[in-house]
Amino acid sequence: MNLDPKTDLKLERIVDVPRELLWECWTTPEHIKNFFVPRPHTVKECEIDLRVGGRFNTLFDVDGNEMKNDGVFLEIDAGKKLVFTDAYTEGWKPSENPFMTAIILLEDVSDGVTRYTAIARHWSPEARQRHEDMGFFTGWGIVIDQLVEYAKNLGR
Repeated sequence: MNLDPKTDLKLERIVDVPRELLWECWTTPEHIKNFFVPRPHTVKECEIDLRVGGRFNTLFDVDGNEMKNDGVFLEIDAGKKLVFTDAYTEGWKPSENPFMTAIILLEDVSDGVTRYTAIARHWSPEARQRHEDMGFFTGWGIVIDQLVEYAKNLGR
């Protein structure tokens, strides 16, 4: 995948969790609630309709403030690739203030070990820089850590 350093951010890690389990966590609302925002913030609600054009809606609690984030899935390659955006809501209705498209890539490295890649694509260099300044690398890194911790505690 060709990335544009002017508009894209990428974080990649090798994690000691099977790809199938990471996929399950990313595609199940009850699992999303346990890792998708850095603690102490929380995901209060999550709705997933796992199909292209299906909803991926979340409601975050960040320091007592609710942040609604509605979006749709753009591409799904079961177990390997999940692409979603806030540029549209269900029914392909354009969003008022789109921020990014996220790409989650999962690739087997060895038995039970996965290459986890998170990419955030933005509409402009300014939006990309804002996201980096907001703490993309730290925040998404914490999300990966929380995901790994949560997935390992599922006991599978």
